[in-house]
Amino acid sequence: MPETSPSPVVRLPLLVEEAELRLVRLPLLRPFRIATGTITERLFPLLRLRGEGLEGLAEGVMDPLPDYLDETLAGTLDLLREGILPSILGRRFANPQALARQLAPWRGHAMARAMVEMAFWDLWSRALDLPLGLALGGDGRASVPVGVSLGIAPVEETLEAVARHLEEGYRRIKLKIAPGHDLALLEAARTRFPAIALSVDANASYRLADRARLRALDGFGLEYIEQPLAWDDLIDHATLQRDLRTAVCLDESLRSVGHARRALQIDAARVLNIKVARSGGHDAARRMHDLAKAFDVPVWCGGMLESGIGRAHNIHLSTLPNFTKPGDVSSASRYFARDIVREALEATDGLMPVPQGPGIGVTPDEAALAAIADVPERIRP
Repeated sequence: MPETSPSPVVRLPLLVEEAELRLVRLPLLRPFRIATGTITERLFPLLRLRGEGLEGLAEGVMDPLPDYLDETLAGTLDLLREGILPSILGRRFANPQALARQLAPWRGHAMARAMVEMAFWDLWSRALDLPLGLALGGDGRASVPVGVSLGIAPVEETLEAVARHLEEGYRRIKLKIAPGHDLALLEAARTRFPAIALSVDANASYRLADRARLRALDGFGLEYIEQPLAWDDLIDHATLQRDLRTAVCLDESLRSVGHARRALQIDAARVLNIKVARSGGHDAARRMHDLAKAFDVPVWCGGMLESGIGRAHNIHLSTLPNFTKPGDVSSASRYFARDIVREALEATDGLMPVPQGPGIGVTPDEAALAAIADVPERIRP
């Protein structure tokens, strides 16, 4: 029999010995336009936490400028270097919740905290020799249903993209909309595709004064209208939901478990988009999931154009039982000519396989990273 390297002997609580930060510039195959702007590349920090001969990985989703939420790339990197990482390096943590308690005093900066917590979840589940999904409490399914999100484009171009993705088997089509790019688009989409599962995402581009226009969306049989109003609002969304037959789905407004609880209590949303990185990490995302289930509100997993690292985290989270609507975790080849992981994260017939093996189940493609990332910055106690 061939010789195999012995597995590292892991001692719990788990020691976090070193962190590595790297800035990655991953070009998109084509521009992705939404109501707030056009994205041509993903510029993001990649974090590795090392300990006990293992490593855990996560990526950040904050933008260079605060045009999604109020965190920025520069601010995150400074906080990681000067505050968060020095507070955990050289320490042992029994589980991710213990690490989360260490991060709890840091106010706001949910996406920065999520990077560190998610990397530790990967490290910890590898130490336990468990897939991340099972460590999170998922049901062990082999695949999760996924849909696609299509950016703003001319109507006929969008319809051709819809047809192409339906042929590929995707289970839900989501169209980005904005004031003036909505009713005619949906009229054309429903005329050509009368029976498909269809939703829209406004990226906070409407106001309560647009209620008449938003009520007109009720006529298109949508699964939900995602984040129609302001990114930091709950009250107006509750007012709008009372006026609509279509479910409101919140995204940007759910920046913490507390926001999710209040949204559910006042009926500001009847569907939740749970993004682990936006929520503050896996533990917060799980608590949002459980809250929504208690309110009998379905959830789905949103994406932020992540590379294979973040995409794998999202896929594993999607194995929790209340993720009953198809998520945005579609094939990596829709976005990138070359991903930064060796494993292909590709959907077939609208089903995304859950990566196998311990942790997130994917490994970095070091050659791909060398071509598009800066020199790693190692941080030690």
